[in-house]
Formats: sequence, C-alpha cells, structure tokens
Amino acid sequence: MRTTKRPRHYLAPHWLVLLRPVLRYSHTRQAYVLRGVGAAKGPVLRADRRRGSHAFEGAERRHTRIA
Repeated sequence: MRTTKRPRHYLAPHWLVLLRPVLRYSHTRQAYVLRGVGAAKGPVLRADRRRGSHAFEGAERRHTRIA
C-alpha cells in the first residue's frame, strides 16, 4: 500500500466530461482516477472550481509584522 498520497491535478470540468470513458470517480479520494489501474497508478484528477482571478480589495495582511 502506498504511504504517500498522489498529488491532485486540477482540470477544467469539460475535460473531465471528455475523459469520462477512461476515468471513474473515487469517493474515498473525492477525485477521478483511471479505470482499472487507478487504485495504484496514474493521475488523480479533480474538477478545477477556482474561477479567474478575483482581485482582493482589502488591506494586505500577508508578511506583516506587528512592531
């Protein structure tokens, strides 16, 4: 059994529809894997639900230090 998780790759939903004949949905991984060998080999694919760049209008809070 694999001890490290395979990284998830994000695809546009229309690609998942086109690849449906060779993919199956794995409920334990919450992702799509290859039919037949997906339990041990191949990519782990998820639908890319991140939409375009939404510019954040608030104050920058990353990498700030309190003096």
